[in-house]
Amino acid sequence: MTISSSLNAGVAGLQANATRLASISDNIANSSTFGYKRVQTDFHSLVISSRGGTYSAGGVRAVAERLIDQRGSLVSTSNATDLAVRGRGFLPVAQSTEVEVANGDTEMYLTTTGSFRTDSEGYLRSNSGLVLLGWPALPDGTIPSYPRDTADGLEPVQINVNQFSGEPTTNMTLGVNLPATQTDAGAVGDASELSIEYFDNLGTSESINITFTPTVPATGSSNSWTMTLRDSVDPAVSIGEYTLEFDDSRTAGGTLLSVTSTGTGGAYDPVTGTLIVDVDGGPIEIDIGRPGEADGLTQLSDNFAPISISKDGSPVGNMTNVEVDPNGYVYAYFDTGITRVIYQVPLVDLPSPNGMVALDQQTYQPSVDSGSFFLWDASDGPTGDILSFALEESTTDVAGELTSMIQTQRAYSSNAKVIQTVDEMLQETTNIKR
Repeated sequence: MTISSSLNAGVAGLQANATRLASISDNIANSSTFGYKRVQTDFHSLVISSRGGTYSAGGVRAVAERLIDQRGSLVSTSNATDLAVRGRGFLPVAQSTEVEVANGDTEMYLTTTGSFRTDSEGYLRSNSGLVLLGWPALPDGTIPSYPRDTADGLEPVQINVNQFSGEPTTNMTLGVNLPATQTDAGAVGDASELSIEYFDNLGTSESINITFTPTVPATGSSNSWTMTLRDSVDPAVSIGEYTLEFDDSRTAGGTLLSVTSTGTGGAYDPVTGTLIVDVDGGPIEIDIGRPGEADGLTQLSDNFAPISISKDGSPVGNMTNVEVDPNGYVYAYFDTGITRVIYQVPLVDLPSPNGMVALDQQTYQPSVDSGSFFLWDASDGPTGDILSFALEESTTDVAGELTSMIQTQRAYSSNAKVIQTVDEMLQETTNIKR
């Protein structure tokens, strides 16, 4: 009968508002939880068809949804590996318990923020037991091509804080001025020597010893030098010998005119201004400047002057700290001044983030409702970027939740009043026959 449907509707109203109060309680309890996504409870009416002029109350049904696509405010921190996603996308993480098993079956979970620090094994791990995942880099710092529609290429980011690293020298640039007066007739013809340090494949310091010997003519000026290079590993052996000819014209005086190899060593390339010599650890490309330009070897005045000498490579150094840039590259910094990419952390995107399964520790798992995920480079495609020294605050608005609590309390009381009224009406019906 209609009065019974009123009772059922009142009971449904109590249950629906109790569900809403539960979500409000959860939201308020997690108002200070970093990365928490608030739960929203919506009510949907249930309509039962009415016949014969009577109406039957259908009641109400509560549906709770976690708004995973909402983003909270970002706050700055003092930890370089506190990470937060600014914009669309999720950080891939794994449970530390699965990483410790190391059976190759680590499952990927998603989160939008985390305070990661190295644990005893060097893994970047949060206090809640989440380990950051990323693609490992090759020894030269490049990231290989990994599949983007699966998490198979991801590995736990592991930092060896006791790691040593060195970079071998592969390139040098020589900016040296040779004295023009030494190639004049009657000059003493003293050779000028220069020693340049380089680092071999094991980070050991060696040097290339360069001797510039002028050609002294009988008359006039030769504007010619012989450049001999030797490796300190075996000083008795020449690794390169070249004849340098300098221009003495009014427009290009003092610049290189030609370079000719007269012994060992690679040929000089006038287009790039470089030559290649083989030291004990491998080839080194040396830039001595292009013909007609004054940015390399020159012959001016009466002074021998190393003006500008630069090289790459570094000695072995200790890792000092690790940072993640906005594009997701994990950089290791060493006390020798070098920086090396060791991982890349991608951002995971899905068509419907709210369709994911919500788990503990503000983590989520892709599902059929969320759609297939794709791993993007941070700041690429639809994704945002990754901020270090930052955490994402809870999306809970405490003032709004308290207001909703008042409304829920009133609605709950009203539904309780309906049940009380139905009870009184049924009591009156019972009292008809006495």
